Amino acid sequence: MTDIRTVGVVGAGQMGNGIAHVCALAGYDVLLNDADAARIDAAVETIRGNLNRQVHRNIITQAESDAALKRIKGASKLTDLGAADLVIESIVEQDEAKRKIFADLKATLKPTTILASNTSSISITRLAATTDRPDKFIGIHFMNPAPVMKLVELIRGLATSQETYDTSVKFVESLHKTIANAEDFPAFIVNRVLVPMINEAIYTLYEGVGSVEAIDKAMKLGANHPMGPLELADFIGLDTCLSIMQVLYDGLADSKYRPCPLLVKYVEAGWLGRKTQRGFYDYRTDPPTPTR
Repeated sequence: MTDIRTVGVVGAGQMGNGIAHVCALAGYDVLLNDADAARIDAAVETIRGNLNRQVHRNIITQAESDAALKRIKGASKLTDLGAADLVIESIVEQDEAKRKIFADLKATLKPTTILASNTSSISITRLAATTDRPDKFIGIHFMNPAPVMKLVELIRGLATSQETYDTSVKFVESLHKTIANAEDFPAFIVNRVLVPMINEAIYTLYEGVGSVEAIDKAMKLGANHPMGPLELADFIGLDTCLSIMQVLYDGLADSKYRPCPLLVKYVEAGWLGRKTQRGFYDYRTDPPTPTR
């Protein structure tokens, strides 16, 4: 099996910095790439803060935190990822953008390097076909936030080799994560179940069945969910929720996956949730106030 020592992470956003965090903490050297160099610096500061929180909660030691930070290096260009044994793509949930990244990586990577996507919904087989190594391509889908959530979905494409799968299992287990194997169907397991529930909650709001507060309160206290579906949508990002619903609707051709028009409206307004300070809640106030 491929010996993974250096992990490249493409995308320094919320998921990318979380993946870099868990990989560095597990002892891997990490090359963190983003098209915007400022986002790499911001990601490293976010990782520093999250590691400090783990130290204060006695989850890790200060020495482990310091060592993890030293293992993370910025890689402002895709060509800087040449030393990576595994590259995990974690950019925006858009098919075309992801395929361009994989196409651009062709000239950079070693022949033995494994490619993975952290996509939450897009076909692994289709993404793999963009590369020069579909047999060395796999879906490694971390849950958000990656340093906290224990589950990782592993998704094999049509051409994924047994060796690539076995190496990926060993890698994920080394991060102290639990694996759920998913077939290469739209949105896999978690988001196939979760995001339509969120979409239905938005329909419930859209149709006036309940207010933002009532819907979230009902699901937290009535179904024992740790976070209400609208609050969770804001945490995930409404643009990501919409992208996943569109993948489900297009890929399965079933009207039950039609994105709620209110979700579309919020995304068009740029109200994407916590990352833009407004979604179903306005996060510029303390506590956040419903926007509808």
